[in-house]
Amino acid sequence: MTSYVTHLESAIDGTHLPAGTIQTLHNGRPLWVKYDLDAVKANMTKEMVKQRAATIWRYRELLPPEHDSSIVSLGEGMSPLLHLPRLGEALGLSDFWVKDESQLPTGSFKSRGLCMAITMANEFGIKRVAIPTAGNAGGAMSAYAARAGMEAYVFMPKDTPDINKYECALAGAHVFLVDGLITDCGSFIKAGKETMDWFDVSTLKEPYRIEGKKTMGLELAEQFNWELPDVILYPTGGGTGLIGMWKAFNELKEMGWLTSDKMPRMVVCQSEGCAPMVRAFEKGERFAEFFEGASTVASGLRVPAAVGDFMILDTVRESGGTAVAVEEARIREWMQLSASTEGVSVGPEAATCVGAAEQLLSEGWIKPDEKVVFYNCGASQKYPHIMATDLPLLAKDATIDWAQFPNIS
Repeated sequence: MTSYVTHLESAIDGTHLPAGTIQTLHNGRPLWVKYDLDAVKANMTKEMVKQRAATIWRYRELLPPEHDSSIVSLGEGMSPLLHLPRLGEALGLSDFWVKDESQLPTGSFKSRGLCMAITMANEFGIKRVAIPTAGNAGGAMSAYAARAGMEAYVFMPKDTPDINKYECALAGAHVFLVDGLITDCGSFIKAGKETMDWFDVSTLKEPYRIEGKKTMGLELAEQFNWELPDVILYPTGGGTGLIGMWKAFNELKEMGWLTSDKMPRMVVCQSEGCAPMVRAFEKGERFAEFFEGASTVASGLRVPAAVGDFMILDTVRESGGTAVAVEEARIREWMQLSASTEGVSVGPEAATCVGAAEQLLSEGWIKPDEKVVFYNCGASQKYPHIMATDLPLLAKDATIDWAQFPNIS
């Protein structure tokens, strides 16, 4: 397979770097992967894509590995795009959709980014990887590292959901709990790099997780027959998916694959308990300040500082989008609303998107008839502590007054 990658480019100042070697950051900021899109267009057609297997690798020419033998895959993609008429009606939206990433191999959208990061690490001969994680990214990295035969190290805040801790350990990773936030976990990886010689696959600290996450945008465009929705609501911690999708849409536009020039308005969705991007957006700033006292049950959103903050905020502004912080206390309510109206099991991160839709609709920013899509980054089953509820217990010989059923104590 021919790679159509031409070079890597600094997102902060445009400096070009070679692609065929290990790269991390430039001046402490992320890199873009750049392609010869004319060559891609000449060698890949919509008809070809349609005939390929329903995985992210159907977009092979727009992905970075040079050798097919380097690919580390668990069959990731294509995630379902589901229309939600009853949930939409409850909110006041007539054309509401979810891209359900919970059905990916490791149960979240992190499968996409970590699949690509581990694939490229494999291509470069890397044997040991490390990641700071507040949840699903650690599980995904552990699984793909195991698939590749790599040694994995995971550093997690001690109050990370138990399921996330256990899935990393089950996949054979060396898991360490840290009395702090994800930023504190990252400090351990930085401190141990020279001695441990591990490769850091933190969000945006290597250039390829964006390329995996951008397949969410490529799939969405294909599933909507190459026409994009009006609004995309995205749960934003490190923001790789938001950035990646916008990159995908622009690549498709440059290739002439989109049926119209309409681009979606991108919405950052955060909890009021950790909303650094929302604060920066509201202040008109390009870089976000560290969010002190970050606390939210949506562990994937508990990212008080993001290395790609300016990329997130640039995307929101270029798209004509916005950033919303929703009520922390209502996250479980929105999870239950989604599950009870549509049977779609959304995690707390995605529940913020439901809350953002409700809020933006009430403000008139979203119109009732607009096509609105949100991303469910992981299933609620990964958060049993949030799902927990008191249930009635019946004695095996109980006599029930069926006329009062099910309203019994």
